[in-house]
Amino acid sequence: MYKKVKRMLDVILAVIMLVCASPLLLLVALIIKLESKGPALFKQDRRGLKGEPFKIYKFRSMTVGAEQQGTGVYSFKDDPRVTKVGKFIRKTSIDELPQLINIIKGEMSFIGPRPVLTYHPWGLEEYTEEQMKRFDVLPGVTGLAQLNGRKELEWPERIKLDVKYVETLSFGLDVKLFFQTIKKVLLMQDNYNVSHTSNNNTMDM
Repeated sequence: MYKKVKRMLDVILAVIMLVCASPLLLLVALIIKLESKGPALFKQDRRGLKGEPFKIYKFRSMTVGAEQQGTGVYSFKDDPRVTKVGKFIRKTSIDELPQLINIIKGEMSFIGPRPVLTYHPWGLEEYTEEQMKRFDVLPGVTGLAQLNGRKELEWPERIKLDVKYVETLSFGLDVKLFFQTIKKVLLMQDNYNVSHTSNNNTMDM
């Protein structure tokens, strides 16, 4: 029952935010285009509900082709591939705003397990039955793992928290995580990878 209410609240809030933030979105898109060549939006394949792939939207914060350079898909503090505008929009989490479109399309929620890449940390067939529970709900812009270590956590621990979220899903939990996210955004915390995240597919659930 709550999943239907959650979806309704997601759409209402996302539409309101998209309308209110539209001048900012247009301004950011223009500045990105003026600073560096390439599209203002960055699209990437991620796994969503039931592990099905979808295109996630973000404002482009790195140079075009950055994934094929340096450290690959993950960035780090003072990464030269990140543009000047990119540093600012990452620090303020403005780069995530285009995901309002993903929410309205029904591909994402405000709160849920962060959508993983289609090939990383491992292929879908390598997830254990317990780990697959993370795909039982729509992925989120933010979630339990992002608020409890985020990029400092190795992947088995991140997924363990994702599964915990799915198993304890409730309105109260979502409200709590929503306001914790606002606090982190305002304090501009946890915006860079600071340690290695493991591909080791072992975990004690």
